Amino acid sequence: MKICVDENIPLATVAALRALDHDVLDIRKTPEQGMPDDLLWELVTKEQRLLITTDKGFVQHRNELHYGILVVRLRQPNERRIHERAMRAIEVFAPGEWRGLTVVVRDNVQSLTRASTRPGP
Repeated sequence: MKICVDENIPLATVAALRALDHDVLDIRKTPEQGMPDDLLWELVTKEQRLLITTDKGFVQHRNELHYGILVVRLRQPNERRIHERAMRAIEVFAPGEWRGLTVVVRDNVQSLTRASTRPGP
């Protein structure tokens, strides 16, 4: 699966996803680091990537064509907890199920939204 991780996602998550043979784009230490959210959104949609982030602002795109949005929102986030919640959510859905799916994971709950229009193959 093609994935893009935002800058607040732990490096352990990047390593774990790559170990599962996912194509992971980590924008840290690249010219894209610090890019505005609208440009990051353009990048992930153009490259057909699932976006993993802690930025709840990306939920505004839930009804647009996209390849998946996973937002980790914890009351007291730390690298270990963000990593655990992100990996747990990734394991729940098959790669093909992420298209058009927005998942927001919190401490004890998870909410799902399916876009009314899903992108093509």
